[in-house]
Amino acid sequence: MTQNLLLAFGLTLFAGLATGIGSVLAFFTSHTNTKFLSVTLGFSAGVMIYVSMVEIFVKAKTALVDAMGPVPGNWLTVGGFFAGMLLIASIDKFIPKQSNPHELRTVEDMSDSGGAVAAAGKKPDLLKMGTFTALAIGIHNFPEGIATFTSALQDPKLGIAIAVAIAIHNIPEGIAVSVPVYFATGDKKRAFKLSFLSGLSEPIGALVAYLFLMPFLNDIMFGVIFAAVAGIMVFISLDELLPAAKRYDEAHLSIYGLIGGMAVMAISLLLFI
Repeated sequence: MTQNLLLAFGLTLFAGLATGIGSVLAFFTSHTNTKFLSVTLGFSAGVMIYVSMVEIFVKAKTALVDAMGPVPGNWLTVGGFFAGMLLIASIDKFIPKQSNPHELRTVEDMSDSGGAVAAAGKKPDLLKMGTFTALAIGIHNFPEGIATFTSALQDPKLGIAIAVAIAIHNIPEGIAVSVPVYFATGDKKRAFKLSFLSGLSEPIGALVAYLFLMPFLNDIMFGVIFAAVAGIMVFISLDELLPAAKRYDEAHLSIYGLIGGMAVMAISLLLFI
């Protein structure tokens, strides 16, 4: 059990702090590889959708039906699934559009034209945008931390898959924080620090899950959490990852990435049967 706890915390920390990778890409590359981001975001969505509908939802249903019987178990599974969607949708609704971490940002936004905008008196606005984006990411990623932690605790291989998928989609979020902060301050360290810290909400979510949910964890609680996690993952994929992937590239690369993610997830699950 102790080993599973350490793995669950470690995976959640890895997923959350991947926002720092976005800052590194922004600072040390001359242009954004949009094709790569499009494929990887699609891949992340494929992993999330496949593992949610084929593995997590089924595990939730099995646990709840075994504990409560066919009719209430099935109803609670479906209710938990859509409750997870409602939770993450509600969080998104209260994030202002200009601070939304899923608004497209690229390394090219650090060009001279961006600097000229900042020099024209927009520095406070840019700093405010970056700070609010970091806060928005923190709020938005909190339930993702709970999802990663509880999944890894129950089934380490699921936790690994979810952590990798979330880490991939956190990379553009890191860019979304660091670009406006760097414009406003000219300080790469400050931009990186804010971007890096914005990912800490995921391990904090794991800590909250450990402190407040662990004492009540049983088959019913795990079933409800798993159903909600499935809903959260599907919503993130459909509302955030795939639209972002399509904005990064006009071709079908995001769909190819989606199919690839599903295929890799399917094969990895078969190998661990």
